Amino acid sequence: MGGSTTFFIVYIVFFIGIMYLLIFLPQKRRDKKTREMLSAVEVGSNIVTIGGISGKIINIKDDEVTIESGIDKSKILVKRWAIKEVIKPVEA
Repeated sequence: MGGSTTFFIVYIVFFIGIMYLLIFLPQKRRDKKTREMLSAVEVGSNIVTIGGISGKIINIKDDEVTIESGIDKSKILVKRWAIKEVIKPVEA
């Protein structure tokens, strides 16, 4: 009777450990990488938003970023969290 209870507890702990390694740890790494990317954004960086709009940052104010996009240099105000990626220039 006591052996099956111990086996059940070990099984549950093992399952929780596997869940942590496969789900929670990679998500924490992605969140940390995203936070670092958003804090490193500066004026002049080329970005892509989560909506697919690409442009160049011309102003940063608190949690809002103004980007310049398109041939006619349209200005768009987006939240900082809406930045999906920073496009790095190709170095020769």
